[in-house]
Amino acid sequence: MVVSGIFKQFFESERAGGLVLMFCTVLSILLTNLGVTAYVDFWNIEFAGHTLVHWTNDGLMVIFFLMIGLELEREIYNGELSNLRSAMLPIFAALGGMLVPAGIYLLINSTAEGGDTAGAGIPMATDIAFALGALSLLGNRVPLSLKVFLTGLAVIDDLGAILVIAIFYTDTLNWVNLGAALGIFAFLLLLNRLKVWNMIPYLIGGVFMWYFMLSSGVHATITGVLLAFAMPFAAGDETSPSNKLETFLHRPVAFIILPIFALANTCILINAEAIEGLSGPVALGIMAGLLLGKPIGISLFTLLATKLGIARLAPELRGIHIFGTGLLGGIGFTMSIFITLLAFSDPGVIDVAKLAIVGISLVSGILGYIMLDRTLKEKAPTH
Repeated sequence: MVVSGIFKQFFESERAGGLVLMFCTVLSILLTNLGVTAYVDFWNIEFAGHTLVHWTNDGLMVIFFLMIGLELEREIYNGELSNLRSAMLPIFAALGGMLVPAGIYLLINSTAEGGDTAGAGIPMATDIAFALGALSLLGNRVPLSLKVFLTGLAVIDDLGAILVIAIFYTDTLNWVNLGAALGIFAFLLLLNRLKVWNMIPYLIGGVFMWYFMLSSGVHATITGVLLAFAMPFAAGDETSPSNKLETFLHRPVAFIILPIFALANTCILINAEAIEGLSGPVALGIMAGLLLGKPIGISLFTLLATKLGIARLAPELRGIHIFGTGLLGGIGFTMSIFITLLAFSDPGVIDVAKLAIVGISLVSGILGYIMLDRTLKEKAPTH
């Protein structure tokens, strides 16, 4: 299997980034529970009318979503998703990994006392940095086909999460501002068609598009994805603006933006009330969706795709490998926490949901690692 240099760079950066993300999460939880009030107060400092947490989630995370959009663009034009036959396996797997967890969450919360169906999007997400980081711990025993499968699955999963955010977590719309944002997007697409390869007009347009999108009611992070698809891809080689920007963003996103997001959003106080909240329907729906729904949905839909002849599983992969990878898909973290902040307004519910996400993501990652460690016995071929 031929793998581009940018995929190797992507995998390496996500692997290391996942470890940094884990360290920042542990550090943030420790500082919060050791009673370092200055740490928690820092994230609530207001600047230009918004807290630092708000600027992180609605500002810095736009760059993360830009990175996700550029990855999607590359996969569609020149990667795993460029060939429909090859793309069907991760597409089906991602669909199962979104629909089944959401269904489990809704099943638990739709009739239970204290249930809240607004959180159905939370267990649909996969944290690509953590998932690839966990997979990388298995070393060169991991077949390249499994790495590509997990990457394609997680990228499509991110697209699904983006659509969920845009469709289900938009309460009110300001049509004037939305029209202005989409007008700027159309102008950037025109620049693309006119073969304007200078990135500066796109980045300036992206800033204005972000401002109008933020004021429209649609979550501002969607701007990052729109800007990515407006950016010229051309042949996808080293000279294309899309390639240059994606390459440039790898390290800042992995080692600056996502760690800051983790630090800002995991100030979780673990006390008796929070632990008791884990037995509530919201937490149970999240945990069951990520731990059970993800591997079951990914495995069932992968099996369905292969049985229908829509897709083909690589010869070196077996069903147990897909289930183990599905467990790694249960590491929700970044996107799950992000959707939590949109789904709920009650700080208590948000903290319980975050605790459920962090805890069950850890469990999913460990179980996925153990399962793959026991089934990937032989050294993978060198590529």
